Amino acid sequence: MSGKGAPIAVDEIDGTGLQVVVVAGTWHAAISDGLITGAERVLDASGADYRLVRVPGSFELPVAAKAALEAGADAVVALGVIIRGGTPHFEYVSAAATDGLTRVALDTGKPVGFGVLTLDDERQGLDRAGLEGSKEDKGAEAADAALRTAIVLRALRG
Repeated sequence: MSGKGAPIAVDEIDGTGLQVVVVAGTWHAAISDGLITGAERVLDASGADYRLVRVPGSFELPVAAKAALEAGADAVVALGVIIRGGTPHFEYVSAAATDGLTRVALDTGKPVGFGVLTLDDERQGLDRAGLEGSKEDKGAEAADAALRTAIVLRALRG
């Protein structure tokens, strides 16, 4: 597990006035629920308005993220869990989710916080889900990134 080199936020995020949609897959409920809890904690602390939308899995994240941003959201936090299995399915879904979410951000000009975990096993996900005993909180990190980028874009656009 990396974690090394991660930015350490020293300032509070003021998300007042920002509309954020958390789009989360439903696979691997314990892990995805942990990611959601971390994201919601950061969004609550920032003062941003947000809502949660659930989709079946990580493959569906890009289309829901795009719809949320086109409907007026300032940012999306995309959360999903993809665990490697014995077939190439892992690579296809991981690439589709990653490429799709990147395309959504570029096409809409709005931030997508990337909280899609691509894992070799369930233990790695539990270590990153922000649960009690986890080493990382990737849901919180994705929300933080989405908020900070939305604030930068708002300032750039004046």
